[in-house]
Amino acid sequence: MFKKEYIPPQETSQSSHLTMTRIQGSPKQKLKSSVQRSLRQGLLDTYPLLNPYIDEILPKKASLSSMKLTDRNTLYVLDSTPLFYQQDLTGILVPHLRLVHRFPQAFPSIRIDRGAIRFVLSGATLMAPGLTSPGGRLPADGAPEGLQEGKEMDQKMDEEGRWSRELVKGEPVVVIAEGKEEACAVGTLVAGTKEVKAKGKGPVIEDAHYLGDGLWNLSTE
Repeated sequence: MFKKEYIPPQETSQSSHLTMTRIQGSPKQKLKSSVQRSLRQGLLDTYPLLNPYIDEILPKKASLSSMKLTDRNTLYVLDSTPLFYQQDLTGILVPHLRLVHRFPQAFPSIRIDRGAIRFVLSGATLMAPGLTSPGGRLPADGAPEGLQEGKEMDQKMDEEGRWSRELVKGEPVVVIAEGKEEACAVGTLVAGTKEVKAKGKGPVIEDAHYLGDGLWNLSTE
């Protein structure tokens, strides 16, 4: 398993807002019930595999709060537990790694090889070679592309650690590392997995949230 201490970022021209050692958040603001319902539905639309767990994650009578962050994201917190954040520019809901660790089976994933771990945990852009090498895992060739209507609950990871469908550009995805039990990062794809396999080079995820970054270390008390 990964140790969850802070790992100083390496210098890179493509560093993420989330890689800052510290991220400051505004005081928590309670959300209206209508906003909570909308966010709950947005989570289920984006991550249908959360359906069996949504009442545990966001009980209907729970009081969800938001925190505006200095990196142009909004973090949503239940009591002091961070659940997910929303990118102000895209509106995409991305799970906090603490939520991913609770329900790892509910999020589409890709796997990096051992050599890519230190780069991902330093805030560098995830590049294709870390996924196309023997230690990496991308969906199998011939897998259906994108979410198939009526088959949202059928997606899963196979015995080889490959997700059962191709993941598309702009889709949030969890990053698992070769030889590790827990996810090490989460972010949105700047290239679909089918394209990554075809080209074998170029960026795959930028501005990821990773273990030990500013978002991981942010106090939500």
